[in-house]
Amino acid sequence: MINKFFPTPEAALADVPDSATVMIGGFGNAGMPAELIDCLIAQGATNLTVVNNNAGNADAGLAALIGAGRVRKIICSFPRQTDSWHFDRLYRSGKLELELVPQGTLAERIRAAGAGVGAFFTPTAFGTQLAEGKETREIAGRGHVLEYPIYADYALIKADRADRWGNLTYRKTARNFAPVMAAAAKCTVVQVRETVELGELDPETVVTPGIFVKRVIKLP
Repeated sequence: MINKFFPTPEAALADVPDSATVMIGGFGNAGMPAELIDCLIAQGATNLTVVNNNAGNADAGLAALIGAGRVRKIICSFPRQTDSWHFDRLYRSGKLELELVPQGTLAERIRAAGAGVGAFFTPTAFGTQLAEGKETREIAGRGHVLEYPIYADYALIKADRADRWGNLTYRKTARNFAPVMAAAAKCTVVQVRETVELGELDPETVVTPGIFVKRVIKLP
């Protein structure tokens, strides 16, 4: 019997190794799996590469993971905000590597990993510092940059409801990067508000099929 429910977040994240690449869902605090991040901090994995839209806010969630010195590199589109002091401190001191990726390109690089796309051309960033060292090509009279997929060992995401097969629904904009991250990771760990029996989710509302999900934890 397929049952992807895990009893605790500690059990679901126990095998995350040092130097893993971890995608973390969320657009700021919207859809951020805060409890899973806290558990990852307690678990102790270090030297991580983190993929996220931004670089954390204040002292909680992703910012706390960065502040604890667990992150070697961050791949994101929006690293600096008024309350991104943990990122600022570590980046300026040379202790944190940054790969800056335009937001649409970030989403597409993650999506490409899940879809099996080997690479793609985009006009975004052509002629800027972000295109330096990358292959470029003129397509339909416009300059394009070749970008490659971003794969992950783990994806930590937040959804609204799940069944034991791992089928997921989301709540409004809290969805953001979660579906593409779930498809791009070897192991997707999901915290949900509610778990339901098989058949209770309307198939038309399922955004992430269970085939992309390995572990589900109910955290109301």
